[in-house]
Amino acid sequence: MRHSLIMGRIAAVVAALAATPALAQDAPKIDGADTAFMIVATALVLMMTLPGLALFYSGMVRKKNVLATMAQSLIATAIVSLLWIGVAYSLTFSGDGAYIGDAARVMLKGVGMDTVSPLATTIPEILFMAYQMTFAVITCALVGGSVAERMKFSAFILFCVVWLFIVYVPSAHWVWGGGFLQKMGLLDFAGGTVVHINAGIAGLVCALVLGNRVGFGRENLSPFDLSLAVVGTGLLWVGWFGFNGGSALGANSRAVFAIVATHLAACAGALVWSGLEWLQRGKPSVLGVISGAVAGLGTITPASGYVLPWQGVVIGLIAGAVCYWFCTVAKHKFRYDDTLDVFGVHGVGGIMGTLLAGVFATRAVTASESTPGVAGLLEGDPHQLVVQAIGVGVTVVWCVIGTLITLKIVSLFATLRVNSDDEREGLDIALHGEALHQ
Repeated sequence: MRHSLIMGRIAAVVAALAATPALAQDAPKIDGADTAFMIVATALVLMMTLPGLALFYSGMVRKKNVLATMAQSLIATAIVSLLWIGVAYSLTFSGDGAYIGDAARVMLKGVGMDTVSPLATTIPEILFMAYQMTFAVITCALVGGSVAERMKFSAFILFCVVWLFIVYVPSAHWVWGGGFLQKMGLLDFAGGTVVHINAGIAGLVCALVLGNRVGFGRENLSPFDLSLAVVGTGLLWVGWFGFNGGSALGANSRAVFAIVATHLAACAGALVWSGLEWLQRGKPSVLGVISGAVAGLGTITPASGYVLPWQGVVIGLIAGAVCYWFCTVAKHKFRYDDTLDVFGVHGVGGIMGTLLAGVFATRAVTASESTPGVAGLLEGDPHQLVVQAIGVGVTVVWCVIGTLITLKIVSLFATLRVNSDDEREGLDIALHGEALHQ
């Protein structure tokens, strides 16, 4: 009897010791390296808007509108950041509804020092929230480029508030927050649908609703200072390493692969755009080089974490050629005034990149210990391309509808466009009472 009792106690102790590591392994644990990496990535993505996009955009408008264009990026950052923490983050990333999240994380309720998100289990949830916030910020700021030099500042503020909830939040939930597109298997590593298609399509809709600038097609609307745009491009380019690399949500090999593919796509896009311009016009412009680089960056975004580096080069080559055609031939043929080519670069690039993710996705990059990885068309899975096409279609249709609704709501409270006298005087003086020195 005594022998049996001793053996029973020994067995219980052994069982307890065996169970302890399993419980520790199952519990989410914040990783210091991943956290440090994501802090840097968050800072880099915020840098893309402030000062990257602000400089990039303001360098391509006329001198009388430089400060007003910068102001759009500044105000979008302030407004979206507060709305994101208050309500938008919760509606995007809490709950598992097919179409929208819930109110579990309103005002960051329940987010503590050691809380992690089920979507990023090795970093604090508040860091995941901040990282995703920078994506929402730059998406709203991007739209402003299509209506630069003619949209009222008050209207743009209201647009950011309404459009964030009608278009961005649902789209982000569908693709990244457990919504129906994510469950369908849509590949969007860092924002081809959520960021670039939404920004490009919304920009085009806004440009068409507001109408062309005074003097469009007749007067000289050339940029004031391309040196600002070049500096802005450099900040965007480097910041994109946080944008795409950070979407791996940790300091790992996939993040590095995404960064390398991103850099190579930008290089290829810049060379193709400037090369085509050289052939057609006899001279490669600085504007062409930076436009091609951004086209490559935007197009590789959804595919960056699914492809090999050489495939990033191919995607960049395609981006440079196709976006060049849309920003030159198509824009002039259809005579729409997308001031800073948000649709031609980001919208078209986002559509192409999302589709190309379904073509080039490779198991060598996406496979892990727990999953076999994702294959695209070239690796024998044509169904993935179909899923990508559905994702593109849904995003475009919803963005068109949502943007039109947003503009209608905004028009009830503010005039969308400045009058022609203010437009000719310049938005810096007319809207802000400030101007650059003569």
